Amino acid sequence: MPMPMRALSTAAAGGTILCNHRHLLSLHHPYQSSLPRPHARSRPSIFHSQSPLPRSLKPLLLLTRAAESTPPPSAASPSPLSDKTIVTDEEFSLAKVSFGVIGLGLGITLLSYGFGAYFNILPGTEWSAIMLTYGFPLTIIGMALKYAELKPVPCLTYSDAQKLRETYATPILKQVRNDVIRYRYGDEQHLEEALKRIFQYGLGSGIPRRSAPSLQMIREEVTEDGKYCLVLVFEAKALQLSDFEQRQAKFASFFGPDITAEVAKGENDLYEVRLISNSTS
Repeated sequence: MPMPMRALSTAAAGGTILCNHRHLLSLHHPYQSSLPRPHARSRPSIFHSQSPLPRSLKPLLLLTRAAESTPPPSAASPSPLSDKTIVTDEEFSLAKVSFGVIGLGLGITLLSYGFGAYFNILPGTEWSAIMLTYGFPLTIIGMALKYAELKPVPCLTYSDAQKLRETYATPILKQVRNDVIRYRYGDEQHLEEALKRIFQYGLGSGIPRRSAPSLQMIREEVTEDGKYCLVLVFEAKALQLSDFEQRQAKFASFFGPDITAEVAKGENDLYEVRLISNSTS
C-alpha cells in the first residue's frame, strides 16, 4: 500500500518538495545541481566537495577559511618599565638661569645702541649717555659672573622616585639635589665642601687635590625594597673603586642622618655613590 505523500511549498525558493515521512523524493531548487550528495555515514561538508560552488557561497567559504587561519589574539602583558618613565624637569626657577648671560646680554645691548645713538646712526641721541653709562658696568658684571659660573649637572629622575621624593627623601638629600641642578658662582666644583671633608685633600690619609672626583650627573631612583635613592655619579681618572669603598661610611655620615651609602663602579672612569634614604616620613 503506498504511503501518503505530503506536499510542502516554499515561497521563497519557488520549489516544491514532495516527501513522505522517511524518504526525500524530489527537490526542485536552483542549487540542486551544484550541491553534492553527502555520504550516508559522513557529515556533509561544502568545503571539501569536488563540485564547484555557486558564486553566492564563495564569499562564505573565504570568510570561513580566513577565520580559521587568523591566530587568536594574545593578551597584552604589562610593560615592566611602566613606572620607570623619565620625568622632565619643566619647573621654572631663577636659579636655573645664568645671570652671566643676562648681564652680558643687557650690557652689550645698551653699549651697542648707545654708540649707535651717539654717532646718530640710531635714534635717541639724548639717551646715548645713559645707555653707555649703564652698559659698561653691566657688561663687566656679566663677564665676571660668566667667568665664575658653575653650570648645573644633569638630573635623571624616574617617575616612581619623584613620587617618593617629597615624602621619604631627607632634607639634606633635597638640598643636595637643588644645589647641584642650579647655577653656582665662585665654586670650583659641585659639592666642593663635602668632597674636601670626605677625601681630605692634602692630608696624610687623603688624596691630592688634583685627583679630586668631579660630579657629572645625579639620578633619582627607587631601590628594590622601595626606598628613595639619590645617585651621585663622579668622574675620577686618578682614583680606584677602593678609594670610594674606604670612604663609604664617611659619605653616609656627611649626608646623614638616616642615610645608607653604597658605592659602585660605572663605565670608564665613572663611580656611583648611592645615597639611600631610610626615612619613614
